[in-house]
Amino acid sequence: MFQGETAITIDDKGRLAIPTSYRDLVARECGNRLVITYNPFEAGSLYLYPQPVWERVRDQINALPRTKSVSRNLQLKLVGAASFVEPDGSGRISVPASHRNAVGIEKKAVLLGMGDKFELWSEQAHHAQIRRTLGDEDLGEDMLDLQL
Repeated sequence: MFQGETAITIDDKGRLAIPTSYRDLVARECGNRLVITYNPFEAGSLYLYPQPVWERVRDQINALPRTKSVSRNLQLKLVGAASFVEPDGSGRISVPASHRNAVGIEKKAVLLGMGDKFELWSEQAHHAQIRRTLGDEDLGEDMLDLQL
């Protein structure tokens, strides 16, 4: 569904323009209803889900036992922080200030299409992540059979 890397500028009002190549797909797949929340696995980024995908993720997370701290942390970071966003007439969405501040997104950001969702990274965190993964020679056993 979504793939690719796009440099994004966040305007003074905290809005980003969804790349034109994704706008029709976002409108068709989720009626322009997106959900933005924290990436619970890596600092410096947010998840941006189409609403139908988000609802499946939300239901899985909420089904986890609230008495386990790892489950509770996931529920807080994903479900508790989730905000609905819709593109305006110019294809821009508002990224809540609390989300931008928490992950360090300022003017420059990177939007990654990750299949069923987007990841929105601060430019600095994205560059640091790329440098780490490019130098990572041990990709793990499960990667050995991939035909890259």
